[in-house]
Amino acid sequence: MGLFNEETQRSGDAATRALSVTTVEIDFVEKVYQGIASVYDYTYGPTLHPGRLEAIEKMAVRPGTHVLEVGVGTGINLSLYPRNCRVTGIDLSSKMLEKAQARIDEKGLHHCDLAAMDATQLKFADNSFDVVYAPYVISVVPEPVKVAREMYRVCRPGGRVIILNHFKSANPIVGRIERAISPMTVHIGFTADLDLPAFLKQADLNPVSIEKVNIPKMWSLITVVKD
Repeated sequence: MGLFNEETQRSGDAATRALSVTTVEIDFVEKVYQGIASVYDYTYGPTLHPGRLEAIEKMAVRPGTHVLEVGVGTGINLSLYPRNCRVTGIDLSSKMLEKAQARIDEKGLHHCDLAAMDATQLKFADNSFDVVYAPYVISVVPEPVKVAREMYRVCRPGGRVIILNHFKSANPIVGRIERAISPMTVHIGFTADLDLPAFLKQADLNPVSIEKVNIPKMWSLITVVKD
């Protein structure tokens, strides 16, 4: 709890400030990911893989654990889950889901199922999942706070919300660069300047840990345990 409070106290106006200089619409996001579906595994696969492995560890998956993966994409994570758990993956892009289903069929991942869904309006009841995970998703959706609140809603009490994402650097020089390039990076699938303290404050998330992952360590692995 202390970690979250220190971040928000330093930020001052975190509760009200804009999360990014870039505004995106859901149709634009869907178009971008429809376009990069065929190359996603090659461009975002190896470089971001260490973070995926660390996220799986943070889930503390046990036999029977039900995981919701928000933004399952091409299903690049699906083979990482133990086969004695259950995984539901959702995505907005039909082309991404086609690739994910092909992966499930090819690898015999019978513990995984998929659904087309808008992450801002999850079609699940409250407290439905043991783990709710968003890998490299929050910085591309038009309403990241709404997505995070939905993730928290469908997580059961005592369960874990895991967010793996890039956020604007705390280094002032790097942060300014990220803010300047964000209107361009959105065309390849993410906003570069998402404000972490503001995101956490506005989503009412209180992490138990925030760790830097991947090389270079420009991505954050956030773990929240639902009260």
